[in-house]
Amino acid sequence: MRSCFLIVLLLGSVAMWAQSSTPANSAPANSQTPDSTSSPAAKPAPPRNPTLTPPRSDRVSANELGNEPGESSSKDEPIDLSPPADDDKAHPQSSDILTDVEGAPGSAGVSEFHPWNPHKAAKDIEVGDFYFKARKNYRAAADRYREALLYKPNDAMATFRLAECLEKMDQPDEALKEYESYVKILPHGPQEAEARKAIQRLQGTAASAKPAQ
Repeated sequence: MRSCFLIVLLLGSVAMWAQSSTPANSAPANSQTPDSTSSPAAKPAPPRNPTLTPPRSDRVSANELGNEPGESSSKDEPIDLSPPADDDKAHPQSSDILTDVEGAPGSAGVSEFHPWNPHKAAKDIEVGDFYFKARKNYRAAADRYREALLYKPNDAMATFRLAECLEKMDQPDEALKEYESYVKILPHGPQEAEARKAIQRLQGTAASAKPAQ
C-alpha cells in the first residue's frame, strides 16, 4: 500500500516537471507563421465620380438656336448697285476735294486715303455706267470712274469709260490721254478698235483746231 502511494507521487512529480520545462510562448508544431517575404496586398483604386464629367458641346441642337439678330449666314447678300438719291449732286464734288489733297504741301498722294480695293472699284464702275447710260450724267459718271481708278489704278474699263465721258463733256485733250492709256493697258482689249478710232478722231480734231502759221 505504501509502495503504491510512492509510485503515484513519483508519477505526479514527473508530470509536473515535464509541464514546467515546456516554454510558455512556444507555438504548436502545426501552427503556420506568416511569410515575411510576401508583398502586402495592393489597395483598391477609389471609384470615379461620374459628376465630374464635363458637358459635351456636340449635344447642342442647331434647331434650338433660333433666328436671333446677329446670327451668321453663309448666303451672300445681293449687292445694291443703285446710288443714293442725292449722289449725282453731292458726289462729283469729291473729285475737286481729292485734287486739292493731291496738291497740298507734304501730301503723299491720294492713294494714302484710298487703299487697293478692286471690289470698291467695280462698284464705282457699275454706278458710273448707271449715270452714263441711264441718266446721261457724264460728270457724275466721270467722277465715279476716277474714283474707281483710285481704288484700282490702270483699270482698263474705268479708263475707257472715263475717256468717253471726257469726250462727251467736250474735253478732247483729256479724253485723248485716257484713250491712249487704255490702248497701253489693254492693247488687244474688247474696246481696242473703238479706242483707236477715237484717238484718230481726236487727233484730227486737235490738228484742225490749231491756227494756221
